[in-house]
Amino acid sequence: MGAEDGADECNAGFTMIEVVCNDRLGKKVRVKCNSEDTIKDLKKLIAAQTGTRHDKIVLKKWYTIFKDHVTLSDYEIHDGMNLELYYQ
Repeated sequence: MGAEDGADECNAGFTMIEVVCNDRLGKKVRVKCNSEDTIKDLKKLIAAQTGTRHDKIVLKKWYTIFKDHVTLSDYEIHDGMNLELYYQ
């Protein structure tokens, strides 16, 4: 029980979510992150899986380009949501 309590304190108030990013060129990345992470944090996790630089990644949903300093919860990005992955 002690180990579980420690894990809960570490993620106090944060919800783990899984975001799916598709570049429509054959690469589909599933990333687990916290809902309070920023878009820049998400880009760094995507860059670690794809091997691209995080500053070259652009995330969109329809025509909305997500800004780096805003959190996922502020953009209402939830568990299982699909985002479009572009490279600049």
